[in-house]
Amino acid sequence: MSQAFNPFKDRLAEAEMLRGLWSTLGSAVAIEVIAGAGFDWLLIDMEHSPNDPLTVLAQLQAVSGYVSAPVVRLPDNDPILFKRLLDFGALNFMVPDVQDAAQAKSAVASIRYPPAGNRGVSAVTRATRFGRVADYPRLSDAGIALIVQIESPAAIDRIEEIAAVDGVDGLFIGPGDLAARMGFVGELNRTEVKERVEQGIRRIVATGKVAGLLTADPAFARHCQELGARLVAVGTDAGLLARAADALAKA
Repeated sequence: MSQAFNPFKDRLAEAEMLRGLWSTLGSAVAIEVIAGAGFDWLLIDMEHSPNDPLTVLAQLQAVSGYVSAPVVRLPDNDPILFKRLLDFGALNFMVPDVQDAAQAKSAVASIRYPPAGNRGVSAVTRATRFGRVADYPRLSDAGIALIVQIESPAAIDRIEEIAAVDGVDGLFIGPGDLAARMGFVGELNRTEVKERVEQGIRRIVATGKVAGLLTADPAFARHCQELGARLVAVGTDAGLLARAADALAKA
């Protein structure tokens, strides 16, 4: 695999801490502002933001000259949307709410060409630099990064079978949805929720796959890193803007 094709996937395979920031504002200008901060990766969110494929394309273009690797979170495990984003040149994906190995295999099939998967073939796209990337199908099949989200107690119970799916690079715990499904909507700091998150991280690490999570709590982020989490998002652009605006208005 060429190092130049997708350095982020190569970094996932190494014992390296990768710190990220969530981008939910749906703006190419906003994501370019935070891209200059030097995070290892930026999450372009399509699940809980006003993004659509064309706004994602603009954001991929905006961050292309920066060191931060863009990761696109789909709204769901949709093979048609995968096709469009792949053709736009997205290299890294996060899929929400993966419950079992079958759903993980479906996501893997969406990023691979036949016969290993069901990705559609189009030779002249942004992904291929409009036909200029030699041997793109082989490079792509080996080089697209896939992270699946674990967001329920049932999914945590199936971590080992999900992690065993070939093509899954990492498992990323979503504390918000996990808390809600445990009956504690919005109560991410409850002991029961944190214990489940910790259990999930330990089990993911034990499989050899990359473990990750999103938390705005610096102390908990450090604790999860000590447990072995290597893909840690520490906040959102909307949250940073809102808190800074509140502080300035108060001052």
